[in-house]
Amino acid sequence: MFSENKQSPTSWGRYPKVKSKQVVPLFWRSELPDLASFDGSVLPYGYGRSYGDSCLNDSGVTLDASRLTNFIAFDDQEGLLKCEAGVSLANVLELAVPRGWFLPVSPGTKFVSVGGAIANDVHGKNHHSAGTFGCHVTQFELLRSTGEHIICSPTQNPELFRATIGGLGLTGIIIWAEFRLKRIVNPYIDTVSVRFESLDEFFDLSAEFEPQYEYSVSWVDMLIGEPNTCRGKFSAGNNNQDPDLAKKPLKKSKLPLSIPFDLSPALTVNPLSLKAFNELYYHVQVQKRVEKTSSYEPFFYPLDSIHDWNRMYGSRGFFQYQFVIPFEDGRNGMRSIMRFIAKNDEGSFLNVLKEFGTRKSPGMLSFPRPGVNLAIDFANRGPRTLRFLDKLDRVVEDSGGAFYPAKDARMSSASFKKCYPEWDEFQKYIDPKFSSTFWRRVTGEEKSSVLV
Repeated sequence: MFSENKQSPTSWGRYPKVKSKQVVPLFWRSELPDLASFDGSVLPYGYGRSYGDSCLNDSGVTLDASRLTNFIAFDDQEGLLKCEAGVSLANVLELAVPRGWFLPVSPGTKFVSVGGAIANDVHGKNHHSAGTFGCHVTQFELLRSTGEHIICSPTQNPELFRATIGGLGLTGIIIWAEFRLKRIVNPYIDTVSVRFESLDEFFDLSAEFEPQYEYSVSWVDMLIGEPNTCRGKFSAGNNNQDPDLAKKPLKKSKLPLSIPFDLSPALTVNPLSLKAFNELYYHVQVQKRVEKTSSYEPFFYPLDSIHDWNRMYGSRGFFQYQFVIPFEDGRNGMRSIMRFIAKNDEGSFLNVLKEFGTRKSPGMLSFPRPGVNLAIDFANRGPRTLRFLDKLDRVVEDSGGAFYPAKDARMSSASFKKCYPEWDEFQKYIDPKFSSTFWRRVTGEEKSSVLV
């Protein structure tokens, strides 16, 4: 019944390369395997959209939850949705949007599972106004290797609830979850996009727009040099409130583009190509400020229209490097970090800059905290890239920065323990049968099996 899938899972960054002992697909929430019977450690896996090794279990058992895709209940008055953990956010949107509801929080892709959204306590463009996904979870059922089925909520088994949100799949299998959706009038977003010419101007725009707009995010070009440090586009949006637009059918999405094979990062991701792309992308918006109303998909999920876009970084994959530094050192700290990246001629096509809000995340190991957040992609060029990132770590840490486990593939044990002081308390709630390549690496339990 629990047939084995031979293909080892990968992360979206395609690094590190690992090999699972078994991949066991889960089909029915009422007929799940005896977790204690497996030889070796186990780890749940959804759609592999974590960028690093938090979703990988080298030489262990991977429990493929992507087939647990049933909706269980939906309260159309309260917006409470109960579904199995393998339901994707894309599935949720298909159900909810025509009924006048939307995700309370969404990351930059809809191709993640509900279980993964909880395990990584994902955040989105509205963190400053709505917090993380975990802030909107009301309860879930957890299967432990003892065979126990435990209902967790803010009032029922609250500590295990806190440990599981942002707990990277280590506390057990989330079988189903219930969370609260956000009411919308129609599926359109009123957006404003403003070009900015310096890091200081970015902070000024954040101060101006974030009190007025639920969603905000910025693309930045860090390769322009001094004196402005960076330039970019600040985008903000609110849900449109026109009831007549609810009657307007959404245009069908265009056929998605696809990258059918691995490209060479030496040709596609180099200082010349990056500077050329940044120049073009910055100037494609001719006016300083542009306002428009568009459907939600291009605003929330621009990269979902390019299937397998991670192949542009080649077979070695890439590192997404995401961190947050406290507001107290926000301007000076971010300026130092950006200068260091530009000095080393490193960068990517997609650099995302945003201020996090003050709403406290519920998870013990949740990443978002008040401060300035930057996410950058770096092509994996082997030891050279790893040496550069080690140096960049020190610059970020000097500003009090913390790194995002869901995006990480190389953070040191010392960095992790400094960024997440509750890690020792969290260990009490890890299921003794569960482990991951990430956890073994950052706690020093054993050396990670990394193939460069």
